[in-house]
Amino acid sequence: MAIHADGKESQESEPEYVMGLEKGLSIIEAFGIKKGALTVTQAAEITGHTKGSVRRSLLTLCGLGYAVQDGYSYTLAPRALRLGYAYVVSDPLTKVVQPILEITSERTQESASIAVLDSQDAVFVARSTHRRSLSSGLGVGSRLPAYCSATGRVLLSDRPSAEVRFMLNRMARPALTPHTRTTITSIMREVEFVGKHGYAIIDEELEIGIRSIAVPIRNARGEMVAAMSLSVSTSRMTREDVVEHLLPELEIARRHLAVLL
Repeated sequence: MAIHADGKESQESEPEYVMGLEKGLSIIEAFGIKKGALTVTQAAEITGHTKGSVRRSLLTLCGLGYAVQDGYSYTLAPRALRLGYAYVVSDPLTKVVQPILEITSERTQESASIAVLDSQDAVFVARSTHRRSLSSGLGVGSRLPAYCSATGRVLLSDRPSAEVRFMLNRMARPALTPHTRTTITSIMREVEFVGKHGYAIIDEELEIGIRSIAVPIRNARGEMVAAMSLSVSTSRMTREDVVEHLLPELEIARRHLAVLL
């Protein structure tokens, strides 16, 4: 049985489960894990599929225009962007939040983002970057570890504590900086802080020199559908300044979105 990168087992025993589709999608995801070209051997190691099935899948992707072969290596073709774009243009959330993000980013002159939880990661589904803000290379589709990102901790706070502990036990929790919280106890303390105070803040846990603050985004029924964050350079704002000046801006945006969702 194949195991996905997020640790989930495939459901190939289900009668209507299409194993071939799983293989193709897992290979497309493997390019993101490798962050570059793949050989058949590398793709097989990442996905857990046989070299023969990986080779057939890669050749099929090439035939459909989603990948390009160069000798023994394969790369994704621009056509692969259609897959991510299909999500962005079809998801109601991304269409509603972008104008609010733009306004918030302009008012604060900082980077504003909306993220949702995908397995162990907080994934950006919308983002607005002000010209003064940090150029960190993050954009729509970027993934941050849920255990050490402000948006991730907000999203985890909506799950039962036992489920969060189970997730943390299964995921790798490397120290990305000397300030990264990696123990389950310390992370759970931060997740519980969100439930009590309504926001999460990280202080140089993802990257030295960056502070981020995030709040939950809820729909009209009170269900958490995403998390919204602002990031700032530590040279521009102290932790106290972030809470005093950026949290009210996030609260304004959150209230506007609650009416629209």
